[in-house]
Amino acid sequence: MKNSVFSQKIYSFLLDTYRWYLQTPERSLDQAYDAALKIKEIENKHFNGNKIDIDSAMYSNSVMDYFESDLKKLLKTAKMRLTEFRASRWFLDEENQKAAQKAGIEHPSPSLVLEKLNFIDQVISKYTIISDQITSKALVVKPPNIPVDPVISEDNLLRVNAPIPPKITVQSSDNRPKSKLKADTMGVLPRSILSTITRLQVELDPNSEQEVIQNFRQTQRRTIISIRFILLLVIVPLLTHQIAKGFVVGPLVEEFRDTDQMQIFLNSEMEEEALVQLQRFEEKLKFENFIRNAPPLLPNQIEIEMKKRAGEIAEEFRNESSNAIKNVFADIFSVGAFIWLLLVSKSSIAVIKDFFDRIVYGLSDSAKAFIIILFTDIFVGFHSPHGWEVLLEGVSRHWGLPANRDFIFLFIATFPVILDTIFKYWIFRYLNRISPSAVATYRNMNE
Repeated sequence: MKNSVFSQKIYSFLLDTYRWYLQTPERSLDQAYDAALKIKEIENKHFNGNKIDIDSAMYSNSVMDYFESDLKKLLKTAKMRLTEFRASRWFLDEENQKAAQKAGIEHPSPSLVLEKLNFIDQVISKYTIISDQITSKALVVKPPNIPVDPVISEDNLLRVNAPIPPKITVQSSDNRPKSKLKADTMGVLPRSILSTITRLQVELDPNSEQEVIQNFRQTQRRTIISIRFILLLVIVPLLTHQIAKGFVVGPLVEEFRDTDQMQIFLNSEMEEEALVQLQRFEEKLKFENFIRNAPPLLPNQIEIEMKKRAGEIAEEFRNESSNAIKNVFADIFSVGAFIWLLLVSKSSIAVIKDFFDRIVYGLSDSAKAFIIILFTDIFVGFHSPHGWEVLLEGVSRHWGLPANRDFIFLFIATFPVILDTIFKYWIFRYLNRISPSAVATYRNMNE
C-alpha cells in the first residue's frame, strides 16, 4: 500500500514537471512581454512616450540612476526570456506538442505570439544597439597638455573631452595598425589659425553653454560610476568572504571536524611555533620566580603550570587550523564574487578605464616618472625581495600551509624579473610613443 502511494506521488511529480516543461515557451514569452510592458510604462509615464534617456536633464542624477538600474534589469529579463523561448521551441518537436494537447495545455494562437514578439522587439530594439556599443566601445583619452577638442563616443551617451593626439592610429581592414603623423599633412593655412577659428565658432555657438553643462554632467556621472564600481570591487569580495566564512563554510567545517579528534597542527611549522611558546613560558615562569626571591618551584607545580599553558596553546592552534581551512573555501567564494562582478559590469569597466586614463594622463611628466619609479622600486627594486617574502609567508599562513623556503626563493628569483621586463617593454612600446617627455624625465630621475 505504501509503495503504491509513493509511486503515485512520484508519477504526479513527474507529470507536473513534464507539464511545466511543455509550457516553457509560453511562460518565457509572457515574462519577456511583461518586461517590455514595464519598460513601455516607464516611457509613457516619465519620458512622454520616448525612450529612457539616461542623460536626460528632466530628472536628477539619483532619479536617473534609479531608472537606469530598472532599465538594465528589465532588458536583461526580456533578452534572457526571449533566448529561453527560442531554445525551448527548438527542443519541442511535434510529438511534444501532441503530448501537450493531450495533457490539456492550450497554446496561444500564432497571431498572438507574433504580436507579442513584435511588441517586444519594438521596445528593446531602441536599447539593444546602445547597450552593445557601451560594452564594446574603446574610450580614447590622451594627455591633456595637447589641444583638446570635444569628442562624442559612438553611443552618443558617454561624452568625453579627448585631446587631439600628435599621432593618430587607425585600424586597417586586416587589423594592422597604421600610424599617421599630423606633421605629414600640410594645409593652406597654419594650423594655429584654423584652431583659433574653430574655437571662436564654438564660443559663438548659442548651444555651447548647454553642451558644456551636458559634458560636465556626463563627466560627473562617469566619475560617480567609477568610484562606486571601485568600492564594489573592494567591498563585495570582503563581505562575501566574511559572510561565507561565518554562515556557510564555518558551520560546515565545525560540523565535519570532530573537536576531540581533530588535528591540532596542520603543518610542522605550527608545531614548532607552539613548542617555542611552551619553552618560553617555562623560562618565563622560572625567571619570575627568581626575581621575586620566592622559594624554588616544585617539579609538580611546574608540571601543573606547563600542562595548563599547553592546553591553552593547543586550543589556540586548533582554532587557527580551523580558521585556515575556512579561509581556503571563503576565498573561493570571494574570488567567485569578484569574477561575477566583473562579468556583469562590462559597461562599468569601460567607464572606469576611461576614469583611470584621465587621471594618469592628467598628471605631469615628473609625476608620471615618480609613480613609475615608485612602483618599480616596490615590486622589482633592490629591496623588493623582502616584501615578496613577507607577502608569500602571510598568504601561506592565511591558508595554513607551511612556508616553503625553496618555493619562495624561486618565486622571488623569477617573478620580479618578469615584472621588470614587462615594465621596460611597456615604457619602450607605449609610454615612449604617448609621452616621450615623461620617458626622458623618468630616465633622468632614475640615473
